Amino acid sequence: MSLKAQISEDMKIAMRAKDMQKLGVIRLLQAAIKQREVDERIELDDDAVIAAIEKMLKQRRDSIAAFEGANRMDLADQEKFEVTVLQAYLPAQLSEEEISAIIAKVVAETGAAGAKDMGKVVGAVKPLVAGKADMAKVSGLIKAALG
Repeated sequence: MSLKAQISEDMKIAMRAKDMQKLGVIRLLQAAIKQREVDERIELDDDAVIAAIEKMLKQRRDSIAAFEGANRMDLADQEKFEVTVLQAYLPAQLSEEEISAIIAKVVAETGAAGAKDMGKVVGAVKPLVAGKADMAKVSGLIKAALG
């Protein structure tokens, strides 16, 4: 079953269960997917849907930080709930050790020697961890690996 089909099925289940909070998050996700399909005039595949989910997750994480900074825990809690619902559609996340191994392999293959090669390493690592790791965390690990 494709990811879009799974999302549609989950929406139906949430409607039947009258889980309005989860239903709202799924509807936001479907709207983001549909908007991208209309804008680009394409049918999104699973990889593109995962990219859309990652974008939404980044927005939610930024919002959580802002809400916690403003001491609005009610809004931060809502965003955290949305993050948990969205993460359910991503593939299993890589551990820090697995990410470090991928980074070490890419650094060896590209011959990266320092911080000036950061862009080259990020460009090579990103497709390998797409949807399986938070790129902010990956970026920090790359920076540490390059010294």
